[in-house]
Amino acid sequence: MYRREFLRNSAVAFAGLSAANLTKAVHLDLGSLLEQDGVRYAEGYVFHDRAGLGVRRIGDVGIANVSVSNGTDVVRTDRNGKYRLPVTDDCVIFVIKPSGWQFPLDHFKKPKSYYVHKPEGSPSYEYAGVRPTGNLPQSIDFGMSPEREPDKFRMVMFGDPQPRNQTEIDYIAHDVVEQCARDAAAMDCKFGMSLGDIMFDDLSLYESLHAVIGTIDLPWYSVVGNHDLNFESPDTYQATETWHRVSGPTHYAFNYGRVHFIVLNDVMWSGGENRGYRGELTPEQLEFVKNDLAFVPKGNLLVVCMHIPLVNVTNREALYRLIEDRPHTLSFSAHTHVAAHTFIGEADGWKGATPHHHVNHVTVCGSWWEGAPDERGIPHATMSDGGPNGYSIVEFDRTNYKITLRPASRPVDEQMNIWIPEEIPASEVEGTVVTVNVFAGSERSVTELRVNGGEWHRMENFAGQCPYFVALKAAEQSETPPAGLKLPNPSTTRHLWRGNLPAMRQGTHTVEVRTKDMFGQEYTDRRILRVV
Repeated sequence: MYRREFLRNSAVAFAGLSAANLTKAVHLDLGSLLEQDGVRYAEGYVFHDRAGLGVRRIGDVGIANVSVSNGTDVVRTDRNGKYRLPVTDDCVIFVIKPSGWQFPLDHFKKPKSYYVHKPEGSPSYEYAGVRPTGNLPQSIDFGMSPEREPDKFRMVMFGDPQPRNQTEIDYIAHDVVEQCARDAAAMDCKFGMSLGDIMFDDLSLYESLHAVIGTIDLPWYSVVGNHDLNFESPDTYQATETWHRVSGPTHYAFNYGRVHFIVLNDVMWSGGENRGYRGELTPEQLEFVKNDLAFVPKGNLLVVCMHIPLVNVTNREALYRLIEDRPHTLSFSAHTHVAAHTFIGEADGWKGATPHHHVNHVTVCGSWWEGAPDERGIPHATMSDGGPNGYSIVEFDRTNYKITLRPASRPVDEQMNIWIPEEIPASEVEGTVVTVNVFAGSERSVTELRVNGGEWHRMENFAGQCPYFVALKAAEQSETPPAGLKLPNPSTTRHLWRGNLPAMRQGTHTVEVRTKDMFGQEYTDRRILRVV
């Protein structure tokens, strides 16, 4: 009805105009055709892009029941693939990818699933944001192509790449990406994701890093981190202008197989006198989660991805209320540059039937590329919990999942560090503590020790500092400190185990450790010991 009224009123308004004025009049904002009761609307189609051109052509069939969002509201396309959403003059329209469909990718392998609407463009910041997008298009269309998506699939997960310069992007390329590309191809990974801090403040480097990660040749999703912001911004809402230009929405969702992924921006920025950030979710994001999940079967696995660990998000219980009634949930973060598994339960306000598994993920840059360089000139970047830098391969099978740490430039089975002295007097060997750091271990891991092929004895899990990392840090205080940037101070970690040695005679002995993680993956390592 409002369109007919608009056209009727327009015919009256245009009557009597000169040809020149009529030309000016018809070059109006086509979006005004979709204004009702003071609310501006965007509309368009989600369609089967048979030609792969990204442009809807005559005969292209619309795709029904696809979720489309403006960052808060979520609507479904009708039987013709058409949607209609309210918009503001600063928003991102995006499609929530349904299972069995794929978007075309840009030259950085990012899905073309969104449209940024900023008629006046971004504020003038040090790092460029979005150029003025002008009038709202009459139809904002999104093309997709069908793709077989199995219930069992794998993906690549990165924590903070966080390069501060081109040299560190080169480290990422040679230490992580070259290996990851081989892994991803060999294991038939379907897509990848970076869990925030894509940059280390210098946002001019986005394109260079995305080009490197793009060589993995997978669709790639990204999460906003605290080092990805425009620090000139007075608040959270204008702190991601460069992000909008490079990556589009700051929170969104997509499906693959039987798994539903939600990406959130939990970095709340404040400028001015209170300049800084905290872990928090905006009301708009919480509303988006509620609206999005209304269309997601409760039996599906829900995976929530963010930057700041969930236990450090001030209003996390508001998110808990939205997801805790689902039997299968998992979440990932990065940010801390340590690896940890947390099983969130009643003590933290979670009211679900079983604890929620939150993974604080290993980082690509480790300890910000600190530590002594190797023969390639790349720092070892050992994290403060004693674990290596690297990435993970995550496998999903309906509601089941398995996470496998891939240490950078190391064999996949190098999953622990065994710490004992090089030699021990025979009179002191009995009761000497063996400390093992299982890099991706959790409280649900089982770790055992044996000597010289004898019986296995279960080790005790405890919280402490990794002795290997403590020694690395102590070496920086020596008269001849190693080259490279200084390492961070040791942190306390829960993925340590300890056990005692039995009495042994003088000679050379073998100490073996085996560990089985919560996913049933087993690893064994050994260390040679001299008893004198």
